[in-house]
Amino acid sequence: MSARYTGIAYRLPRVLRRHILHFEVEIEDAVSAFAHALPKGARVLDAGAGEGQYRHHFARQRYCGVDLAVGDAAWDYSKLDALADLTALPFRSGAFDAAVHIVTIEHLREPAAALAEMARTLAPGARLLIAAPHEWEVHQAPHDYFRYTRYGLAYLLEKSGLEVQEMRPAGGYFRLLARRLLNGLQFFTGGVRWLFFLPAAILLVPPALILPLLDPLDRDRNFTLGYVCIARRRG
Repeated sequence: MSARYTGIAYRLPRVLRRHILHFEVEIEDAVSAFAHALPKGARVLDAGAGEGQYRHHFARQRYCGVDLAVGDAAWDYSKLDALADLTALPFRSGAFDAAVHIVTIEHLREPAAALAEMARTLAPGARLLIAAPHEWEVHQAPHDYFRYTRYGLAYLLEKSGLEVQEMRPAGGYFRLLARRLLNGLQFFTGGVRWLFFLPAAILLVPPALILPLLDPLDRDRNFTLGYVCIARRRG
């Protein structure tokens, strides 16, 4: 979904927002729960923080947002705590008590090296919350390189010295299909194409609202928008 329609959807009631933007709401809930479980004053690394949209969740902790600041020219990176390549973090080993890495791994040319660096900066036993896309459109081009299965993500994490504690898919086939129908609205914007937006919405939106109700039928979740995972640094 384009940034414009994502913004509109975020102004919807939460129940409807969860229905339409399931992956985003799953991530938001996961970050909130992750932050709530951390003690006051814990040192938290947000690796690939972008504009720091998750900073507010860590008001009780010592938050550190880091990004290379090349993903989106329209973003405001001025509130970052550090500008750095995630494969060469400017922090001592064991500096952080926790870390989050949210829908950023697909933008890394060397994801294994970046995960190894995150693991290095985590204290032994510290946890990393990561969200990774599986079925997702190209975004922030040209800085978009990979998509991940649950097995590929687990392999990279374990190779980096992290032990996977939890990995869950963000919905199944029917939620994925619903999201793709809504993605179709972006082809009816701009110029004369706006004339066809309403007919397209009438055609695409009703099934997109109904399909998620069928998602329990996909028990294997091999079709999914992405994964939310918690891993722990060994040690």
